[in-house]
Amino acid sequence: MAQRKSERKVSKEAYAYTPGLKVKLTMKVSRTRRLPIPGDVCVKVGDTVSHNTIVARTQISGDPEIINAATLIRVEPKDLSRYMTKKMGDPVSRGEEIATYNALFGLIKRQATSPVDGTIETISNVTGQVVVRGKPVPVQVDAYIPGKVFEVLPREGAIIRTNAAFIQGIFGIGGETQGKIKMAADSPDEEITVDHIAPEDKGTVLIGGSLVTIDALKRSIEVGVSCVVAGGVQPKDITTFMGEEIGVAITGQEEIGLTLIITEGFGRMKMSKRTFDLLKHFENYMASANGATQIRAGVMRPEIIIPHEQSFVETSGKELASGMVPGTPVRIVRQPYFGAIGKVVNLPVELEQVESESFARVLAVQLDEGKMVTVPRANVEIIEE
Repeated sequence: MAQRKSERKVSKEAYAYTPGLKVKLTMKVSRTRRLPIPGDVCVKVGDTVSHNTIVARTQISGDPEIINAATLIRVEPKDLSRYMTKKMGDPVSRGEEIATYNALFGLIKRQATSPVDGTIETISNVTGQVVVRGKPVPVQVDAYIPGKVFEVLPREGAIIRTNAAFIQGIFGIGGETQGKIKMAADSPDEEITVDHIAPEDKGTVLIGGSLVTIDALKRSIEVGVSCVVAGGVQPKDITTFMGEEIGVAITGQEEIGLTLIITEGFGRMKMSKRTFDLLKHFENYMASANGATQIRAGVMRPEIIIPHEQSFVETSGKELASGMVPGTPVRIVRQPYFGAIGKVVNLPVELEQVESESFARVLAVQLDEGKMVTVPRANVEIIEE
């Protein structure tokens, strides 16, 4: 036992493996575009696609509508078939007669009509009910990112691949969108207010600094901004903006007319200089963005993808493969330094007591502002550059 303890002390530092947010100038980005049910694939391997190219399409059956036809025309269910003016498989329009009862040479007339456009699916002489299936709903999946078809998934969709700059945020709302990158802020610590939003921002991916205000979000929707990216947002503003508390499941399905991506955290949070500079470098480039976020099992991060053909020398791949080492850029994701960015200075191998009085592995981080702090390793995530 003593021997094992001494062996653990041989190394003064230890590697740490932790998930991180990617902030990369260039990488191969692949996205799987899949239909919810089998259908037709519209592309083949090697095809060049734009973000709005339809990759696959299908149709989902419409909702069934149950009509108590026998009751409406006041006949016995077993006699319903005699009074039907439509048969199974017939198309019908909304308000069109499907069954009728006439008596006394037409003086008494009772009808059952279809509440929707669709097709007669069943006629029951047991229940006296008629089921009308609504028209099929067309569903199509676009490429989302411009690039080439890397693989076709028969009857399901395709995998699209492109070379792009790639940024992950920490939180987002709203789904997939596209637009030109436009800088609304001149520095990473500048707020986006309503004064930063102009009519010419319609359709853009608008980049701010430390905070986006609720008035700026409302103005962005009025103008038609495609996506707003900022370092932080006030939690109460998100609740007010959405009209409800955001849960811990998956965001991205919200129909608010805007996608919002937060890169650092809640509150006023200066955007990482790396992230800000990367976005500024690609100003006026078309970008694809998605605010979908999942913070539990199967973590999903909001993303900004900027396709380009530029070449850059990446230096962080080896470092990331080995986990955190001195010099690795990290973001602290717990209080009291939530959102702070810095670099790992050292990783002591021994457990240390933290504020909760429990023992945990820690690391020393030098923040961008120069301050040195010690935090549990579980409280940081790597920033992939």
